[in-house]
Amino acid sequence: MKSNIILSGVGGQGILTLASIIDIAALQLNLFVKQSEVHGMSQRGGAVHCHVRISDKEIYSDLIPEGKVDLILSAEPMELLRHIPYLKKNGWIITDSSTFENIINYPDKHELYKQIKKHVNHIIINAKSCAKDMGNTKVCNMVLLGAAADHLPIPEEKILQAINYCFRDKSEKVRIKNTEAFQLGRQKAKEFVEFMY
Repeated sequence: MKSNIILSGVGGQGILTLASIIDIAALQLNLFVKQSEVHGMSQRGGAVHCHVRISDKEIYSDLIPEGKVDLILSAEPMELLRHIPYLKKNGWIITDSSTFENIINYPDKHELYKQIKKHVNHIIINAKSCAKDMGNTKVCNMVLLGAAADHLPIPEEKILQAINYCFRDKSEKVRIKNTEAFQLGRQKAKEFVEFMY
């Protein structure tokens, strides 16, 4: 078993938290994990992305070659498109539809969606809106993690354990909110796929 994942977004969207949760969940299954990351400036909305590699055999490189990514999970649609060359033929792309327009010449969002929809295996959900409806925009990344759950090589219960472990120093209310956001994301992804197919 081998799974190559790219997580992308901008600073402050919880991309590194997502990577930590996936790593922790994979390690609970005694899988090998490698991670490489690029940090942006959260104050300036700089690009952030992580390469996460999971395998039942030893992994020698933390960087994923082009054309070998199974899943790109993005909190921002333009940042997703930066990584498309890495996607393998039948790979999945999952993104928030909400844009973070941090540059003057940011592309038209409908054009971005059009580019994403060229790939058969895609899910676009409004994770930011879901999180806002839940009363906490900070859980947007957990909504996205839920949307990607069926495309991760990790059972749901291990991901939920990892979420609770990652937020172990927070209140029970915070842990519950994050697990609820994860479940909501799963539901939204299922609805999207049912509508598409």
